[in-house]
Amino acid sequence: MDSFEFMSPTKFILDKDADLLCGREIKNYSDNVLFVHYGDKYTYESGLYDRIMGAIKEAEIECYELPGVQPNPRVSLVREGIKICREHNIGCILAVGGGSVIDTAKAVGIGVFYDGDVWDYYSKKAVPTKSLPVGTVMTLPATGSEGSNGSVLKNDETGESADVMGDILRPKFTLMNPQLTMTLPKKQTVYGIIDIFSHVLERYFSTSVDAHLTDYMCEGVMKSIIVNANTLMKDLNDYNARAELMWTSVIAHNGLLGTGRNQDWATHTIGAQLSANYNSVHGATLSVLFPNWAKYVYKNNIPRFAQFAHRVFDVPVDLDPEQAALEGIGKMREFFSSMGAPEKLSDIGITSDEKFDKMSNDACRFGNIGGIMTLTPEDVKRIYQLSM
Repeated sequence: MDSFEFMSPTKFILDKDADLLCGREIKNYSDNVLFVHYGDKYTYESGLYDRIMGAIKEAEIECYELPGVQPNPRVSLVREGIKICREHNIGCILAVGGGSVIDTAKAVGIGVFYDGDVWDYYSKKAVPTKSLPVGTVMTLPATGSEGSNGSVLKNDETGESADVMGDILRPKFTLMNPQLTMTLPKKQTVYGIIDIFSHVLERYFSTSVDAHLTDYMCEGVMKSIIVNANTLMKDLNDYNARAELMWTSVIAHNGLLGTGRNQDWATHTIGAQLSANYNSVHGATLSVLFPNWAKYVYKNNIPRFAQFAHRVFDVPVDLDPEQAALEGIGKMREFFSSMGAPEKLSDIGITSDEKFDKMSNDACRFGNIGGIMTLTPEDVKRIYQLSM
């Protein structure tokens, strides 16, 4: 096991009415709040907006709003939020939604105290050291941003997608009401499941050795995801499966499953370029890319891929290790496909390789990527080609 530091200061509450506790939790930090949300039809017509505003008013908290968050959130909206916070001396930010809303709120939180442009954090020109307290009401288990130390944004002007990391970005509280996820369309549910599963994969495929506890935790979480995914594919309104996936989203991405080992985030980085250039849904890009990434790199650590096959997908242990590794990769693809997730880039509307050179270079703009295998821009381009 490698040396590590792990910090997870977020307060988590899972309950059928957890969202109604937002006023109480905000009050621990401020008498005013910036309410960040999608501002879409669902937010208003589902009653979610009224529930949140009612709880805020009951706690006698002054509320300002930042609606308009989009999938693959934009830095331009973050700049608007920073301006509002400075003008009204905001003391706390509440994000109500999925990862895009939470990442936006986190970016606003760190941007308020910075004299330069907030994108400097994402382009690695600056490192955040201070943030407004951010709380979340989680409505879509997927990105894990409700418990993580990161935020991902898209630059409207350049088309770049980038992240910033640091424990200062971890939310102060996260409120999880599984009932809020009951109306999610099947497609969104599936993409969320794949995103959660992928967060575990990125940590599991490591070159570190003898991290047995972390291995077994990762494998158990992946098996749990498969069980709950199968339940939801039969009944999208199964409360317990929804609740388990909400909590799994946190556990998969708060850093616990990466303790004591190095990690491989190449697939997320490669997928981020598809989202930036084609506005592709993150979970859809991961469904397409992960099995192809695995086929491209598995020979660099056949024992690790064979272990994955045996322990996660119950591939027989008496198989030749390479055969087992390939069968495990196939089982991964079968799991994604069984939920109706895309298998090829053409399934998500990408039929040309015209942007592959740009995306490959952008994926490696801070250096070569990967852990199991170090990937150059040429390797990344080959993975895109294998995914056509």
